[in-house]
Amino acid sequence: EVQLVESGGGLVQAGGSLRLSCAASGLNFDDYGINWFRQAPGREREAISCISGIDGTTYYANSMKGRFTISSDKAKNTVYLRIDSLKPEDTAVYYCAAQYSYCSDYSDPTGVDGVMDFWGQGTQVTVSS
Repeated sequence: EVQLVESGGGLVQAGGSLRLSCAASGLNFDDYGINWFRQAPGREREAISCISGIDGTTYYANSMKGRFTISSDKAKNTVYLRIDSLKPEDTAVYYCAAQYSYCSDYSDPTGVDGVMDFWGQGTQVTVSS
């Protein structure tokens, strides 16, 4: 059984940083692109970033470049998302998701959430002003 388990969310003040974790089990890490998405209340889910399991190549949605950093630890089958200079508008549930074989085209990630094979349950990030 494939499981993606996010952790690391919480309440943080604006300007701070967080590192979210996505622990993957039940899949061959090299065979997947691991993605991060977020969804704020009343808004559509947004793609943030993807990292290739096999070679660590990273991809970012244009709107997410700069304050978001994706990384992985293959030995731990874990993908991380660091968010710096947090803003109240970063408040959302953050999800990781796995797509078999590769990362989709992040030059236009519209609809990329529709092709994920597995999802985690999400972790809440709340940024206070």
